[in-house]
Amino acid sequence: MYKASRFSPLVSVVRHTVITLPTPINISTWWNFGSLLGVCLVIQIFSGLILSLHFTAHTDLSFYVVIQSFGDVYYNWWFRAFHANGASFFFIGLYLHIARGLYYGSYVFKEVWSVGVVILLVVMASAFLGYVLPWGQMSFWGATVITSLFSALPVIGSDVVIWLWGGFSVDNATLTRFFGLHFVLPFMVAGLAGLHLFFLHDQGSSNPLGVSSDYNKVVFHHYYVLKDLVGVCFFLGPLLGLVYFNPWLLGDPENFIEGNPLVTPHHIQPEWYFLFAYAILRAVPNKLGGVVALAAAVLVLFYMPFSPKTSIKGLSFYPGGKSLFFSMIGVFFLLTWAGSKPVEEPYVVISQVLSFLYFAYFILIGPVTRVQDKLL
Repeated sequence: MYKASRFSPLVSVVRHTVITLPTPINISTWWNFGSLLGVCLVIQIFSGLILSLHFTAHTDLSFYVVIQSFGDVYYNWWFRAFHANGASFFFIGLYLHIARGLYYGSYVFKEVWSVGVVILLVVMASAFLGYVLPWGQMSFWGATVITSLFSALPVIGSDVVIWLWGGFSVDNATLTRFFGLHFVLPFMVAGLAGLHLFFLHDQGSSNPLGVSSDYNKVVFHHYYVLKDLVGVCFFLGPLLGLVYFNPWLLGDPENFIEGNPLVTPHHIQPEWYFLFAYAILRAVPNKLGGVVALAAAVLVLFYMPFSPKTSIKGLSFYPGGKSLFFSMIGVFFLLTWAGSKPVEEPYVVISQVLSFLYFAYFILIGPVTRVQDKLL
């Protein structure tokens, strides 16, 4: 292996990435989610490729092709269930990965953090496009509602919506281009993940203590390779359990009805991993204001590398900061719950209060930790 790495640039890169990479000795299980997300991405790309072989992007055929493939294509049900639930687990890993970064101050590595937020945005876009493809009721109306949000843009809004639809309504042209984009975006995510790793290995990993660990590192293999493999096993267990015993638990029953532009579902809502942002969108009475709030709910993460600096990275030694962080986690779950409820009282007011608290965290976390720095 050593001789090969001297003469082969590719083997050398792999060796320095997953074998001899110096890694802080004290990083915890919370650092496992990076590798788990890599596994998720591979699962999604592979299962998506299999599903695409038996899919027809046409409004008259898509719904029936998906249903027909269940019975006529060997193990198609398994790949679809794995793909659908894999998306949910992908977002669970993403949100935990971001939460770990916020808690331990990983956002101080600006390039790593910024590329990670871009990955989140592209994954969200890909997930939305994929949700439209089965052309069920919630797929059709979800596409109609979300794409219509662009009409709130001043001057160019209506033209942008028509361009997205490929016509004057969500129709065959929309489905065709959504399928093409959904096929391409995961490979873009893979490229961004490579860039994310490049910056990570260039700048080094953070650690739970938030102090420099340059003097106390170990090689990545075999210490963290084995640890990551254990994490993958714990991750695949619940995923396979969901696939085999209750594959449609996280889905919407409305999506088992073919999309019908003449029948609007009683309560239109996205998949659970978008509900927090959906609640923020609905909390603002003005359409343009809601779109701005929706975008800001994710784009606010770009602000974190520029927030006030603290003496110690992370919140481990800041009681006030920790209280704010775990309050924000509670707010996130409550927003997800509120997003699943109808647009009526008291859920509208609850969403407005929770949205205010969500954004307040990003405004207050810097000053609160700075005050504790001065007190100490």
